[in-house]
Amino acid sequence: MRVQPERAFFDPESFAHVAAIYDSDQTYLHSVLPFVRRSLDHGRDTLVVAGRDKLGLLSAALGDDFGRIDRRIGPTWYTHPARTLTAYHEYAEPWARRGTTLIGEPVWAGRDERDVREWLRYESAINLAFAEAPVLVLCLYDRAATPADVLAETARTHPWCLDGDGLRPSADYVRPADYRPAGDGVPFADPPPRAAGMAFTSRDLARLRRTVADTAHAAGLDRDTAGSLVLSVSEIAANTVEHGAGHGRLTIWTAGRELICEITDESGRLDVPLPGYLPPGPASPRGYGLWISRQLCDLVEIRTEGGVLRVRLHMYLP
Repeated sequence: MRVQPERAFFDPESFAHVAAIYDSDQTYLHSVLPFVRRSLDHGRDTLVVAGRDKLGLLSAALGDDFGRIDRRIGPTWYTHPARTLTAYHEYAEPWARRGTTLIGEPVWAGRDERDVREWLRYESAINLAFAEAPVLVLCLYDRAATPADVLAETARTHPWCLDGDGLRPSADYVRPADYRPAGDGVPFADPPPRAAGMAFTSRDLARLRRTVADTAHAAGLDRDTAGSLVLSVSEIAANTVEHGAGHGRLTIWTAGRELICEITDESGRLDVPLPGYLPPGPASPRGYGLWISRQLCDLVEIRTEGGVLRVRLHMYLP
């Protein structure tokens, strides 16, 4: 099924996630304008995140209606996948059941392979974040500026695709619970022999926090960043004690311009897809540890190997 975007119909009470690939300013506007106008006609909250050049195009095309949409600058919005998803989540307020249209264009330039995987997981996590909400998410991809491997993933992370042939369901869409970007799941390399470490139980959490704080300060992290790392490690370690094996091991070391903390849990289980990408529900008593860690740390990586769960928290050094 292919239809022109101006004829595309989405139930205003349901969720839709669309990838739109464009190759010129004209096709960018052809993709975006019908969704913006339909959103405004239905009185929906409308947020457009784009570069200044694209916002200029929209301003010229929309005239006075441009003032009715909320705008953010892409390079300052798409800085960290977990924080960006939280910002969209807070804007849309999915629990409020208010219709919302989110239009954005993630920034891919300058990202290494590891960063690209994180942003691909972010795209998949959108399908969980708004699954039960009246939210339309339109993600733009510049064919010339987006890496080919990212373009190839759009049909796997978006239930709908929009290109020069029109709007169509994605036959290659993969549910978040099953989605794995290329290279994901490759076993961690072992920590270096010089890495510091300690085993811990519930009685050792205070000493664990002191160890992380001392190492972070010695590595050059400022007080606030070190505090964020201490809180994140403490949350993961406490989860290991309370909900995992009841004991674990902390290993901490520097690699290049990063300080890395690894917490191992012999229980080796995480039963939710994309753990830590979504904030816990308003009444949830659990699920905060990984979510807090993803908000505070520069990168969180998770592997289960040989029945052992390994969580690595990365902080960039100054």
